[in-house]
Amino acid sequence: MRRAAVAVIAVSMAVSMAACGKAGDKKSSSNSSSSGGTNASIGLLLPDSVTARYEKFDKPYFEAKVKELCSGCSVQYANANASAATQAQQVSTMITKGVKVIVISAQDSAAIKSSIQQAVNKGIKVVAYDRLAQGPVSAYVSFDNVEVGKLQGEALLTSLGSKATTKSKIVMINGDDADPNAAMFKKGAHEALDGKVDIAYEQSGLWKDTVANQKVTAAITQLGAKNIAGVYSANDGMAGGIATALKGAGISGIPLTGQDAELAGIQRIVAGTQSSTVYKAFKPEAEAAATLAVDLAQGKSISSLATTTQTSGSGNKVPSQLLVPVSVTKANIKDTVVKDGLYTVAQICTADYAKACKAAGLS
Repeated sequence: MRRAAVAVIAVSMAVSMAACGKAGDKKSSSNSSSSGGTNASIGLLLPDSVTARYEKFDKPYFEAKVKELCSGCSVQYANANASAATQAQQVSTMITKGVKVIVISAQDSAAIKSSIQQAVNKGIKVVAYDRLAQGPVSAYVSFDNVEVGKLQGEALLTSLGSKATTKSKIVMINGDDADPNAAMFKKGAHEALDGKVDIAYEQSGLWKDTVANQKVTAAITQLGAKNIAGVYSANDGMAGGIATALKGAGISGIPLTGQDAELAGIQRIVAGTQSSTVYKAFKPEAEAAATLAVDLAQGKSISSLATTTQTSGSGNKVPSQLLVPVSVTKANIKDTVVKDGLYTVAQICTADYAKACKAAGLS
């Protein structure tokens, strides 16, 4: 885990160093000309406001990096609030506003395809952010999401310890099928878990804590509270609803995974009601997207940034930049999310968690 943590920090440094070099390029370009991409408008479209990371971290990090790289550029922002139809309308609005680049985290990767085509037909470059949208996108930045699922599955097995047998019944709550990341998390988790435990109940939680709560409640009824050895949750938001359902059924001490390193998820890990999460460092991801967007707006090559290729659901081969995810448990909270400045110890260790934090060595 320490090696993984070092890897993500190295990625962050590399992105920052690359960006610094580019910032210098853009400054001299701005001095020589005030036309073209030096004063470009860039659209940022995020999928929902329920997931805490998007408006708290991704948006401000992205805006700050664009400003650093291109002082004359502006960011036009919109949030789809979990509506694919709303996001399609937001793309149309961005086209009308004349943005040079749209950076989009698709609410529904397939449904947004025609909107992306419309933008490209108008000469707008599109960057798929965090989720690989279908259609003719110019670049994609995210994490290795199959690896995210593997880390989740492996963390669950580690927490089970000697109880990780083919007879151990696991409840699996996946993300929204409209999100291509959900399929990759699921794929990676199955690679880690299949043949090692019994996945006795598997459903989609639609990225909603309320739905995940309902699904796990149904699983408890179907399998029996005493027969559930652990729960795979594809993200921290759903894990919150699942933890409530487990508590209500009198189930404690079993592994529960998550992802996104949300503050509430970290606090549940400290308290022992969630066993792990996956930290996908928001700042290097947002800064990588901003760098790609500015370079595309200014007509520059992105080949040194997007060094690999991913194939979308529509068959498009997309130049991609994939960052390194990190598994987080109680043992490495201090060496990951605290060390990177995502949260302070004071933010994690509020009065309700003070005792648990002290036991975890965080106070």
